[in-house]
Amino acid sequence: MHLLRSKVIALTCLFFCASQTTLSAAETLVTEDNPPFNIVNFKTGEITGIATEKVQELMRRADEKYTISAYPWSRAVQMTQNNSDTCAFSTTRTPGRENLYKWIGPLIKNNWVIFARADDTRHPKNIDDLRTYVIGSYRNDAKAEYFSLKGIDTDLANADADNPRKLIAGRFDFWASGELHGMELLKQQGLTKLIVPLFTFNQVDMYLACNLSMAQEKVDKWNMILKNMEKDGTSSAIEKKYK
Repeated sequence: MHLLRSKVIALTCLFFCASQTTLSAAETLVTEDNPPFNIVNFKTGEITGIATEKVQELMRRADEKYTISAYPWSRAVQMTQNNSDTCAFSTTRTPGRENLYKWIGPLIKNNWVIFARADDTRHPKNIDDLRTYVIGSYRNDAKAEYFSLKGIDTDLANADADNPRKLIAGRFDFWASGELHGMELLKQQGLTKLIVPLFTFNQVDMYLACNLSMAQEKVDKWNMILKNMEKDGTSSAIEKKYK
């Protein structure tokens, strides 16, 4: 009887441990509401967008189990850095972030644009012209890091969606955002006539950024799948859906 009980316990433990291993192997993918790259439907919880669809197709081809959840970007970044099997998108790859993640991509290119109030008579034309002004951005965003390195003052919101109204209210001088994302926010908030783009100041690549514990073999596999998606026209087809 004692031997039988021992075998049952051993088998139960084996099953439990195997189940835990299976669960831990599922990829936790985190993102933010950043249309058109990542679009969160706050009524249904559905997440779509250019980068989201590419990541979903990547996971399908890699035969990976995964979840996708949306958070404020600061939390998504913290989760990715602290938890294994966790990746955040769409993450701008910068020198300051290079050693913080394993990188899959690029998923898409993103133009960074300076926006101004339509009635503002000041018309800076380049980054050097911004040095005497305060620029609106948001916490843990690559653009905020970019301005900090250049010694340009920023006012940081919790989310980029807060910045159009802050610009209208005069909380800062100009607003820096992604071109497509910024225009989408203005459209959603009915501000396309009150806020206008001034100039593009940078173009960056956006990636799936993963916890450093990810096996290099998996990183290489996923990057190869993304390259194949580019070659076979899948990535282009996804981008066209959002134009």
